[in-house]
Amino acid sequence: MQVFKKICALALAGLLIGCRSTSVTTDSGIYDSISDIDEAAFEAPSSFRVGVLLPLSGDAARYGQGLKQAALMALEDMNNPNLILQFYDTMSTPEGAQEAAENALKQKAQMIIGPLTGTSVRAISGETKAGGVPVVAFSTDSGALQNGVYTLGLLVEEQVNRIIAYAAGRGRRSFALLVPDNSTGIAAAQAAVKATAGSEARVVKIAFYPPKSTDFSEIIRQLSDYDRRTGGTNREKNRLKALAAKGDAEAARALKKLAAKGTEESVDFDAVLIPESGARLKSAAAMFGYYDVFSPQVKFLGTSVWENTRLNRESTLIGSWYPAMSRTHNAYFNKKYHALFNEYPQSLYAFAYDAVALASALARNNPADIDAAITTGDGFVGISGMFRILPDGKNEHSLDIIEVTRSGDVVVDPAAKKFSAALPENSPESAAQAYDAVPPMIFGKDKSEAERLIFGRTLAGNYDYGAPADGQDNGGGYGFSF
Repeated sequence: MQVFKKICALALAGLLIGCRSTSVTTDSGIYDSISDIDEAAFEAPSSFRVGVLLPLSGDAARYGQGLKQAALMALEDMNNPNLILQFYDTMSTPEGAQEAAENALKQKAQMIIGPLTGTSVRAISGETKAGGVPVVAFSTDSGALQNGVYTLGLLVEEQVNRIIAYAAGRGRRSFALLVPDNSTGIAAAQAAVKATAGSEARVVKIAFYPPKSTDFSEIIRQLSDYDRRTGGTNREKNRLKALAAKGDAEAARALKKLAAKGTEESVDFDAVLIPESGARLKSAAAMFGYYDVFSPQVKFLGTSVWENTRLNRESTLIGSWYPAMSRTHNAYFNKKYHALFNEYPQSLYAFAYDAVALASALARNNPADIDAAITTGDGFVGISGMFRILPDGKNEHSLDIIEVTRSGDVVVDPAAKKFSAALPENSPESAAQAYDAVPPMIFGKDKSEAERLIFGRTLAGNYDYGAPADGQDNGGGYGFSF
């Protein structure tokens, strides 16, 4: 209880200086201006001052408060008297983030933790770069990142890299992608083609769907090539129907048997990646089953959004794999967070803990080049396992691979305990060259546009889509307006 009381006392403070705290909040929790902070506190020569930009009010306040609690928990654990945390409310808007960053810089922050979203990161990056102050945000928008503007957020790229490598290492060679038609879907597709470039594995099909859609019947019918696979069966059914209509009893019996028979031909991929969650994931899984696409012939792959969604209730997804933050490391964080705040944390909150732990290490070591220290190739051991921040602003986390079983999710490949010496090199052009000869089939989006977004240019080859079945369009001529 003593620790809980101490954390709660810290939570009331907007400025945390060692064991002393100076509040910069009003009773309503809205942060006041720089004039409300004791200027004498700025004079401590050995202090390392960190501005923490979080949405403590507005639409994302729930996440902001959780991140703040995790940061305070880390401050307690680090027990570093040189570390100063100054909290600023971004009010869940880019404008609020910009104002918060301006105040943090005025208050001599040497590092910024946060903000949460890509739009807020973009709003502050110009000023923080000009001031030479590094940012360690929580955004998963890789387009908002650059040298000096980093993130600890779990990026879709690193998740796709991990799951593709694991699946390929276990014999899966032909990958299909079912992705939303937005930046997340494009990022997933980019990562998949980069991960397979130069290897025996290939991305053979990419299908896009409207991000808010829950009806996957047509796009999965196309992706699974159901009409071609059932073409012979359908022709035989029509022949038997005609005979049965004329009173042929034997034809009627044969038709009944045929009606219960699935497709004989398998799909041309042995793994399918679906970076989706909730009702949309379950709807998509059901449609694959409807079109006779089942595990283990096809391995279903996901991302960390699959976690804690009770997928063992979905028969189609039994045996599926997805990456997740290290459960071995996370156990301590989850248990202590629950004990302190009487609720279980979102996985996102662990990044706030790691960000403060990173700031504490910087405060102790006082490096001459903070950016170089943040992007050290060896990485760090965080509360959720190993992580390292890359010079381009992206990151890598050491991720578990989880398998969905009927009795629950189990770790089948634990997170690595250290990173390889060489930093990963991802080149869009190398992926384009690897796929020039035989491009992946594209569904739900114009082929040329999709290739430019994924590969950076249109590809030289022209995949032979064949004749559309049942009078429908294929590829870029897919019958939806996305």
